[in-house]
Amino acid sequence: MPIFLQNIIDNLVNSFNVTFIVDNRYLSFIEGLGNTLLITFFATMIGIFIGMLVAVSKIYTLQTGKIKILNKFTSLYLTVIRGTPVLVQLLIMYFIIFGSIKNPLPAAIITFGLNSGAYVSEIVRAGIMSIDKGQAEAGRSLGLSQGTTMRYIVMPQAIKNILPALGNEFIVLLKETSVAGAYLSIVDITKAGTMVQSRTYEAFFPLITVALIYLVLVLGISKLLKMLEMRFAKSDRR
Repeated sequence: MPIFLQNIIDNLVNSFNVTFIVDNRYLSFIEGLGNTLLITFFATMIGIFIGMLVAVSKIYTLQTGKIKILNKFTSLYLTVIRGTPVLVQLLIMYFIIFGSIKNPLPAAIITFGLNSGAYVSEIVRAGIMSIDKGQAEAGRSLGLSQGTTMRYIVMPQAIKNILPALGNEFIVLLKETSVAGAYLSIVDITKAGTMVQSRTYEAFFPLITVALIYLVLVLGISKLLKMLEMRFAKSDRR
């Protein structure tokens, strides 16, 4: 084997060893992955709940002219959230609203959940508005209430239409959580990579590992969404 090739292999082996094996540094990546998934999962749940609530309330107000105060509140919420950077929202949540709490995880989860909810609400609202009005009228003619019609007739069809857009929003949310470790005392997957890099002065394996983990997570979400789309498509053909 040529000397230069042997040197490259030796350097890679040494870099891998100091990145993952020495001082059990692989545990940092495991901890970071766990925190990233934790933040993403609960923020997604919050975002879906808020997004659905805001979208339905705005459409209800538009169709009936009622609860105008709630509509103004949701409009203010959308304006503030979409008009300010998520990083600024995160810092405000942690240093001001949650200033007395030592654990930064709740601040991160709530911030990303509120941020995601604003965008999910517009996606859901667009999906509901895309359903023909005759669907809702048919439900009402059968004696169903407006809420029951929305729940069992309109919403299932809207979800099928907005599933790709929702999936894209959740992928964006997953990648947005990478800013949490940079500004809060949270060891997410990105923070774990930079921590190992700063201790070992090795950049290749820590950063490539972080990139690969995000790539695998995104591919996993994309695969799951494709499976859901195929399942909905099969149900439509029955």
